[in-house]
Amino acid sequence: MTTAELKALAVELGMPAYAGRQIADWLYKYKVKSIDEMTNLSLANRRRLAENCEIGCREPLRVSRSTDGTVKYLFPAGPSRPVQQCVETVFIPEGDHATLCVSSQIGCRMNCLFCQTGKQGFGGQLTAAEILNQVYSLPEVDQLTNIVFMGQGEPLDNLDSVLRATNILTDPRGWGWSPKRITISTVGLRQSLPRLLNECRCHVAVSLHAAIHDVRAMLMPAEHSMPIADIISELARADFSHQRRITFEYIVFKGINDTEAHAKALARLLQPLDAAIGSKWDSQCRVNLMHFHTIPGTDLHGADDATVIAFQEALRRYGITATIRKSRGQDIEAACGMLYTAQKKEEC
Repeated sequence: MTTAELKALAVELGMPAYAGRQIADWLYKYKVKSIDEMTNLSLANRRRLAENCEIGCREPLRVSRSTDGTVKYLFPAGPSRPVQQCVETVFIPEGDHATLCVSSQIGCRMNCLFCQTGKQGFGGQLTAAEILNQVYSLPEVDQLTNIVFMGQGEPLDNLDSVLRATNILTDPRGWGWSPKRITISTVGLRQSLPRLLNECRCHVAVSLHAAIHDVRAMLMPAEHSMPIADIISELARADFSHQRRITFEYIVFKGINDTEAHAKALARLLQPLDAAIGSKWDSQCRVNLMHFHTIPGTDLHGADDATVIAFQEALRRYGITATIRKSRGQDIEAACGMLYTAQKKEEC
């Protein structure tokens, strides 16, 4: 609940309005696990609150630890769900940074050819509470510096819940995070992308993977409903005055999107955005090159390291800032595109 909703709840239950602010502090500042811990509420008010509400914490059901320090958690989706539904969340420590990759749906409807989550099908939307529980109930919650909506599901296919979650995370009376600490990834959905750009100041990562329509459509069915050229046009109209960063995720596949011609096409595709952002391009826009993590049921193969580096150099010659993302958690199936809970239902 937002802080405004907590105030309304307090009044509805016969408490003073300021009790809503106290509840918000206990939830979002102190992260208590039980209403009994809210000791500046009277015993009668705590009892009344407990009769009508629950904090909603759901501890992880399983933990997998990678040799590189990455940790994958298996969370139950929530109390109203069938017991077999779960989502995976990935904690990625790196020096003085610690990133949490959260899920927004059970499974995914996008069915991208390279993503294992899409192959399990769609199992339902997560509520804002079920999204936030992945943060709230994380053992390393106090270490977090960043959150990325890059886990299971397409965030823009569940935009109401994602926006509610990010609003609570960035509310000064909620978690109080800067929007710059949060990135929302998307394949691009026509009805939802303008809303995201207008209603949210978090960073945006576009799952791009090919600048040529036919190639992207082969990899990503969502290209048919909102072509990447339309996505770029929408981004070019966005407000960048608050230093929103746009990242383009690009898995380099062997023999599919790894040539000079594809680098040139990508540079040409991004020209409208380059013109819109101007001198801030280097600090606010970049292409993030990624290695493909092999999954069952696809004939795709990742390009070798030399090809990825050559592709990066080609993009730089065309004036595109390009970085290469280091794979993390591949040994525990926690790397990008590998999250999958269909075979783990019994464990939930």
